[in-house]
Amino acid sequence: MSIKSFLKLVEIQTKLASMIPFALGALYAYYHFNRFNFSNFIIMLISLLAIDMATTAINNYFDYKNARKTYGYNYESHNAIVRDNLKESTVIIVIITLLCIAVMFGILLFLNTNFIVLILGILSFSVGILYSFGPVPISRTPFGELFSGLFMGLIIVFLSVYIHVHDGNVLSLVYNNNILNISFNLTEILYVFLISIPTMNGIANIMLANNICDIQDDIENKRYTLPIYIGKKRALKLFVTLYYVIYADFVILYLLGILPVTLLLTIFTFIPVKKNIQVFLNEQSKKDTFIVSIKNFVLINMAYMFSIALSAISK
Repeated sequence: MSIKSFLKLVEIQTKLASMIPFALGALYAYYHFNRFNFSNFIIMLISLLAIDMATTAINNYFDYKNARKTYGYNYESHNAIVRDNLKESTVIIVIITLLCIAVMFGILLFLNTNFIVLILGILSFSVGILYSFGPVPISRTPFGELFSGLFMGLIIVFLSVYIHVHDGNVLSLVYNNNILNISFNLTEILYVFLISIPTMNGIANIMLANNICDIQDDIENKRYTLPIYIGKKRALKLFVTLYYVIYADFVILYLLGILPVTLLLTIFTFIPVKKNIQVFLNEQSKKDTFIVSIKNFVLINMAYMFSIALSAISK
């Protein structure tokens, strides 16, 4: 398998969906707690990238196996597997290798931290696999947006914060003399939830835009996604609302004093984001307009992280 074919198989261009939440968590840990553990940062980076690529490869492999049309809703996977004439055995070896890397570095991260990381890691790993695999993959249900938003937009951010402050008072789990004690700082966890809304909603909207564009193909391939259940009109309204919630969240983050005044610079991204929203409302096409959901995600969150980084440097 060539590098080009591998990158197509794992859809490397989509890895921003996990790398941006990861970077956001690290930035917040440095800004808010003044903590940064470089070794844990690198270990989680490798594990996260490996599981993300493995999940995508699994998804593309089973789409290839199950698709009822020669070119269905996921053109890139067919381009990598069919047009590059990849052997199924080669694809399976790639998937297993990526999973092994993810597990090994995940265990190493747990050994450097505590059981909270292990529990959330196992949960995220399981959801990542079940998202594409099993009798009823999550991606083929109305819960794809919810799970992708929560686990990629929230859990990744939380873990990315937690690996730097695991020995603090954010969340702890202690087992002693048959007694399990769980303690958590409700305020800090609420803060992490609020800072994660831009990534949660942005990722959910990427999934939602993808499913809106693929309604006809998904019906033919028996993928009963959220837009099919609630209808295209309501799905588009939800698409718009999730973006508006992000900007409301920016205001809340500033008013609560969680993030500094530089955060308000991010609000200026609303102008191009609104234009992109209108482009998608005018036409829902995988080829021509789906990309606006990715553009919006990157635009909003890069500006968001820049505002935090600017304040962290000037502290």
